[in-house]
Amino acid sequence: MDIVKETVAFVHTEIAETQYQTIITNGKHTIIADEPPSLNGSDTGMNPFSLLLASLGSCTAITLRMYADRKNWIVRHIDVDLKLFKVEGGTLIERHLKFEGDLTEEQKKRLIQIADLCPVHKILVGNIMIETKTD
Repeated sequence: MDIVKETVAFVHTEIAETQYQTIITNGKHTIIADEPPSLNGSDTGMNPFSLLLASLGSCTAITLRMYADRKNWIVRHIDVDLKLFKVEGGTLIERHLKFEGDLTEEQKKRLIQIADLCPVHKILVGNIMIETKTD
C-alpha cells in the first residue's frame, strides 16, 4: 500500500561530541536541544520532552490567537502551561490555559474546545506512524 505524503515540516538534527547538545535547524532558524547535567548533558537547551511540549504549547497559543482574532474577541494575552507525566499505561500531558481579556464564560469554554483543534494536538492524539530509513 502506497501512503500519500504531504510535507508539513522539515528539520535537520545533528549531534557531535558535546554531550548531548543537539543542533536543530529549519531553513534560517536554529534551536538547541540538550539534556541536563543529571543525565550527563551540557544543559545548553531544552530537553526533547520540553521541545515536544513547546510544539504543543506554541501551536495551541497560535490556534487560539487566530480564532480569537477571527471572532474579534478582546484577548490581550494567552498563557499555555504544559506538564508531561509518565502514568500507568502511557503518558499524560496536562495543559492549563489562561486568558487576559474581556471574555464571557461561554467564550472561554469555546476557546478550550478550540485548543483541542490545534494541528499538533491532533497529531499527538491521532494515529502516528514513524518510518525510519538509513543511507
